[in-house]
Amino acid sequence: MPLVTMRQLLDEASKGGYGVGAFNVNNLEQVQAIMEAASETNSPVIIQASSGARKYANDRFLYHLMLAATEVYPDIPVALHQDHGNGPATCKSAIDLGFTSVMMDGSLEEDGKTPADFEYNVRVTREVVEMAHERGVTVEGELGTLGGIEDGHGSGEVNLTDPDQAVEFVERTGVDALAVAIGTSHGAYKFTKEPDSEVLAMSIIEEINQKLPNTHLVMHGSSSVPRDLVDIINAHGGKMEPSWGVPVKEIQQGIKHGVRKVNVDTDLRLAATGAIRKAFEEDPSAFDPRFYLKPAREAMKKVVQSRMESFGQAGHAGDYSPATLEEMADRYSKEGHELTAQ
Repeated sequence: MPLVTMRQLLDEASKGGYGVGAFNVNNLEQVQAIMEAASETNSPVIIQASSGARKYANDRFLYHLMLAATEVYPDIPVALHQDHGNGPATCKSAIDLGFTSVMMDGSLEEDGKTPADFEYNVRVTREVVEMAHERGVTVEGELGTLGGIEDGHGSGEVNLTDPDQAVEFVERTGVDALAVAIGTSHGAYKFTKEPDSEVLAMSIIEEINQKLPNTHLVMHGSSSVPRDLVDIINAHGGKMEPSWGVPVKEIQQGIKHGVRKVNVDTDLRLAATGAIRKAFEEDPSAFDPRFYLKPAREAMKKVVQSRMESFGQAGHAGDYSPATLEEMADRYSKEGHELTAQ
């Protein structure tokens, strides 16, 4: 199956009332772990790469890893998504490369650090929407800012999404999906105690969903930072401080109120790091990369499987036939701006 658009995955998730995990990748083992999990759970999946990941892996290597994934797992619908594009040029480069979805994060200026004003966000996001939709590519926007830093991207400030402003933003930009800021943060150190719905401001998601019932919502910074994964790291020489992530039950509550895309990155990093540390402690003489990368891949796969089952996407890979980019471009052309309100 060729790479499909994220819009189609989210439309189907909306019909089925489930969420789709979006997992960040930097290398071969991460791609393999995610695709193995998707195959074993029969799940559609979003694989995403940040600008930092694209620099690390090199665009051509990363893209051909994804093509290999579609060849090895032809029955799995998979979208390739640019995470946190810092400007129209970054998004265009992803589209030119073959990404089927892009995020224009206009909540920050092009440096990826300075909070941007609303009009700037609308302008650059609309520019990307017009460019992407001509080619059938999905666009995710963001309103509000998250805490923490991811691959050097982020202001470190929290600015919660205003529901009324969200309505105006969707109407003026025509985005396919909207990432909302509800108090989550990038990275492993999100909260100093287990967060509840009030700390996470889940009411914002519910209010936005009421105002925009047909808009696909996105939760960023949604790794759960499982205590058992942190314990494995620390038991084998690591020194991670106690922290809490986003409980899966809160993500499931968001899914009930329009969240269709859930970003997960840190949990995979924790799983891989713990497995590698454990392997080296058990055999300090080992030097073959396969010795420690194989258990790292297996640990990541287990995390992805668990999330796919929790988000409800398991079992839905074969529910529909994939639309081509050309078919999606034709759809955007015919339906135009009204597409986002369907």
